[in-house]
Amino acid sequence: MIRFLCLCFGLGVCISCNESNNVTFTETDELYQKNALIELKIPRAHGDSQASNSINNTVNKHLVKQLIFFEENPSTHTLEAAITSFDQEYRYFKDQFGESNIVWEASFSGEVTYQSAELISIAITSYINSGGAHGNSNVTFFNFDSCGNLLHFKDLFYSKETLIDIVRTHFYNETKSRNIEYFFNEDFDLPNNIGFNDEGIMFFYNVYDIASYADGITEFTVPYHTLEALLKTR
Repeated sequence: MIRFLCLCFGLGVCISCNESNNVTFTETDELYQKNALIELKIPRAHGDSQASNSINNTVNKHLVKQLIFFEENPSTHTLEAAITSFDQEYRYFKDQFGESNIVWEASFSGEVTYQSAELISIAITSYINSGGAHGNSNVTFFNFDSCGNLLHFKDLFYSKETLIDIVRTHFYNETKSRNIEYFFNEDFDLPNNIGFNDEGIMFFYNVYDIASYADGITEFTVPYHTLEALLKTR
């Protein structure tokens, strides 16, 4: 009986996960202009399924961390509270430095770059300008399974060492024409941001990750057939 119940539970989880990948997305288009300027154009998963809630919660937590970078524990805030907090910080800044013409900005855009029966990949681009010489922009990739669980490197690939060997070659082929000293004299390493699209696997280095601000971002895609043996899911 116990074995039967466990089997039924396992089948239920599988069915639930497979059904959840019918998740559809629409792009939000929200603008807040009370004091600071805050814009959201990000994909939102529809419905109240486990996958939809998990995906939306993960993206929201990321936005909160970007907006409340000045607090130690931003994860306790909702997105609405984070927007209010960013706006209030700007109002405080204006009270202290009224002569400044700088308007704080926070803009977020995103897209679902890949979706299959096993995997959903989302890229979120963030831009924050809170009064510095220039704003800070970065791209973050999130990869989810069919239940909306956030996937990490070990969930996606079998061997980091082999992956590094293959991607290193593609990296230097892509960048050999650029006269840039990458990795600040350190050894080659994979980026923190790895995503999926229809052509292959995207490797994305944000500004400052491996070069100076002036050198900008570095990104390239390795075709699936090159990495097929290393992939755990696709």
